Amino acid sequence: MVINSHEINDTKIAEIISEEMLIQSVQDGWDLMGNIYYQGFDKVILYEKNIVPEFFDLKTKMAGEILQKFSNYRINLAIVGNFSQYESKSLKDFIFESNKTKHVNFVETLERALHNFS
Repeated sequence: MVINSHEINDTKIAEIISEEMLIQSVQDGWDLMGNIYYQGFDKVILYEKNIVPEFFDLKTKMAGEILQKFSNYRINLAIVGNFSQYESKSLKDFIFESNKTKHVNFVETLERALHNFS
């Protein structure tokens, strides 16, 4: 895992780069968030390919538990990926609502994630 650091308006943003599956459980999400938090980053960019598909099945409650922790610590998160592949209406609604609040964003590109953080 490599952390690319970006800075926008004195805000530190961690872009997580990895060829491995980083989030395989709720605990993995919490550990990653804690690691980023203690390194002084305010915002995180994570790629969909680094998150197990179960995260995107809202019935598992994995997404809710992980994203709640990010919210509690006030760490903004952008997940970059192609979300059109998921057919669940509840997930589409969840993504729509998340993107409205701007605390957790599901976007298609790194550029969009950085733009949303500016």
